[in-house]
Amino acid sequence: MSTPATVALRAAGIEFREHPYTHDPASRDFGTEAAEQLGLDSDLVFKTLLAEVDGRLAVAVVPVSGKLDLKALAAALGGKKAVMADPALAERKTGYLVGGISPVGQKTALPTVLDETVELFDTIFVSGGRRGFDIELAPADLQRITNALIADIAR
Repeated sequence: MSTPATVALRAAGIEFREHPYTHDPASRDFGTEAAEQLGLDSDLVFKTLLAEVDGRLAVAVVPVSGKLDLKALAAALGGKKAVMADPALAERKTGYLVGGISPVGQKTALPTVLDETVELFDTIFVSGGRRGFDIELAPADLQRITNALIADIAR
């Protein structure tokens, strides 16, 4: 499958595996759906969320099994306050639809923070840039291609 995420990973020479699955259009819990459809523990599947930290957009990547701690995200980025971004703004800035936002290959490079639990696994799963499509890659490769910080941002 070709998405901006897979194109960016291939261009960077990063190894990854594609994991398509059948997306239910009625589903709104995209991360949980991915974990269930792929038969994975929800700790291994990470969701990509956009937030505004002191008025500037940022990307947070947290396990599906947890929730984003907005205060921790703000602190990780040296800010004071974070709020979830408007979904329409998230789509415009990333070039992806909500539920298919990948941390890789976004239209606009944004500060990115990966939850520290990524370091517990050899590989993790994130959206490949389309609903019904995840990619599996090493956390260090995800950190490198997104120039991400790693911090405790999930609860």
